[in-house]
Amino acid sequence: MSGSANRPVGRRAFVLAATAAAGTALTGTAHAAGFGYSDDGSNYVVDTGAQLVFKVSKSTGDLTSLVYRGTEYQGYGGMNSHIESGLGASTVGIKQSGSTILVSVTHGTLKHYYAARSGENNVYLWTNKADTSVSATRYIVRVKKGAFLNDEPDSYTYAPTTIEASDVFRKSDGQTRSKHYSKRRVMDYDYLGWSAGGVGLWIVRSNHEKASGGPFYRSLLRHQSADGGGLYEILYYGQNQTEAQRFGLQGPYVIAFTDGGAPSSALFPGTLTTPWADSLGISGYVPAGGRGKVAGVGISGRNTAYPYTVGLANSTAQYWGSARSSDGYFSLPGVLPGTYTLTVFKGELAVYTTSVSVSAGGTTTLNTIALPSSNDPANASAIWRIGDWNGTPGGFKNADLMTYAHPSDVRAASWTGNVVIGGGGETAAFPCYLWKDVNSGILVYFRLTAAQATAAHTLRIGVTTAYANGRPQVTVNDTWTSAVPSPPTQPNTRSLTNGSYRGNNHTFTYGVPASAWKTDTSQYNVLRIDVVSGSGATGFLSAGTAIDAIDLLA
Repeated sequence: MSGSANRPVGRRAFVLAATAAAGTALTGTAHAAGFGYSDDGSNYVVDTGAQLVFKVSKSTGDLTSLVYRGTEYQGYGGMNSHIESGLGASTVGIKQSGSTILVSVTHGTLKHYYAARSGENNVYLWTNKADTSVSATRYIVRVKKGAFLNDEPDSYTYAPTTIEASDVFRKSDGQTRSKHYSKRRVMDYDYLGWSAGGVGLWIVRSNHEKASGGPFYRSLLRHQSADGGGLYEILYYGQNQTEAQRFGLQGPYVIAFTDGGAPSSALFPGTLTTPWADSLGISGYVPAGGRGKVAGVGISGRNTAYPYTVGLANSTAQYWGSARSSDGYFSLPGVLPGTYTLTVFKGELAVYTTSVSVSAGGTTTLNTIALPSSNDPANASAIWRIGDWNGTPGGFKNADLMTYAHPSDVRAASWTGNVVIGGGGETAAFPCYLWKDVNSGILVYFRLTAAQATAAHTLRIGVTTAYANGRPQVTVNDTWTSAVPSPPTQPNTRSLTNGSYRGNNHTFTYGVPASAWKTDTSQYNVLRIDVVSGSGATGFLSAGTAIDAIDLLA
C-alpha cells in the first residue's frame, strides 16, 4: 500500500488539544509482566502488559472497555465500540500465540479480529466482509463524554438545528456542522483522534485496499456530540461513492493510545509490518511474501505545477501513491496479485491509463510513462478559460469551504453573480457548484476578435460530480441554445451538501456555430449556463453539479 508520501498533509488538524512536543506510541516492554488475558464471565479481558486493558464481549464481539492508565475511555450514549452499530449474537474466541493475543469474532459470513501485542498500548483490528449478507461498512470507536475537548469543526454539539436529513446542523451563529465534513481525502491522513491531558487516543487507518473510492475519496471520519465522540475506520461508505463495494479482509487498522502526541509512524499504512500475524490464522490474510510491487521509472510530459498520483484498481483491491515531483518516479508496494488498471492523475484528473499485472513476490517495473499532450485538456489552446483542469473545483468561489460546511453556511459567499472575462479574478468569482434552484442561469461575458467571431468554436465545461443528474445546458447571446446533454454516470446519493465534490470527472462539449457570435467586437457575447434535470428536490438538494473548468477553445 502506498500513500505514505502524503502523510504530512493536515495531520495536526485532527488534534483537539495542542501539544507542545510530538509524542510517540508507548511500545516499550517495561510493563510486559502483566501481559495475558482472562475471562470475567461476560468478556474476554486483555491486558497488553503496558498501560492498556481492554474487554471484548463474549456474546457480540463488541469492544466494551478501553482502560488506559486506569481511566475508562470507551463508551458514549450507553453504546460499545463495534462494527457498524453492533453485530449482535456472534461466536467469539480467544487464543495466545507467544507475545500476541488474538480475539476472533464470527457473525454469519463476517469475521472480525482484535489483536494485542505484549508491551504495546495498541489494539490491532481486522475485518473480513465476504458479501452483502452483513451490513458491515465501518468500525466505530465510541469515546465517552468529557474525555476530550469538543471544539473541532466537525463537532456538532453546539449546533442544535437540523437543516438536512438528520446529520447536518446549524449553530446559532449560522455556521454548519456535520460528521460528514472532514475536509480530508483518504490520501491526506494516516490517523485521526484527540489529545488532552497527556493522553492521545487515535485510530490509525488501514491501507484501504478493500475499501472503495480511490485516493481522493472523502467520508465521515469522526464526530462529537453531547454524549461523547466517535472515531471511524470506514470499510465501505456509500455517500457519493464512485465504485462498487469490494469484499475481503481489511486491516490492520489500529486503536492507539499515546502520551498525548501522535501515534508512532511505524503504525501508519504503508509502514506497518505484521509478520507476527502471519501464522495467526486470520481469514483472508495475505503476508508480505504473497504480495507484489509496481515501480515506475518516471512520468514525462507532466505539468510540474501540479502533484501527480498513481493509482491501481480492479474489482478486488485498490492502491495509490504519489509520483516524485522531480521525475515522476513512483513505487506501489504490498499489492495483491492480479491485473489492475493503472491510472495517472494530474491533481485529481485522470490523464493516462494502462493495464499492469502483479505477481506474488515480484516487482512489475514500468519504463517512463509518456503522457500524451492531448490527454490533458489544459494543453488545448483556449480563447479564455475559467478554472484549472485538475479534476477539482479548487479556486472557484466557496470551493474550499464546501469540504467542511453546508452550502447554506453563513461563511459562504453569494452563490449568484455573473463573470466578466478579462477583468481578472474570474475563477474566484465563479461559484464552484451550480444548482437548478439556487444559481442556474449564471452569465459569462466575453469579447471576441473579428477573426474569432467568424468561426465556430468548441465550449467545454468540466464537472467533478453531479447530484440528481444535474448537467449544464448553454445558451449564447439568447440566439443559440445547445441540446440537453445526456447525464454522465455519477453517484446517486448526496454529494454537494455533504462535503464531497468527488464523483466521476466528465467533460461536456458544445459546438457553437459562428452564427451565434456578435460581429461587433466592442460588444460582449453572453454565455448563460443553466442546470437542467427532471429530478432532485428543492434548494441545495435540487439537481446540481460541481465545476472543474470552463473554456472556449480557439
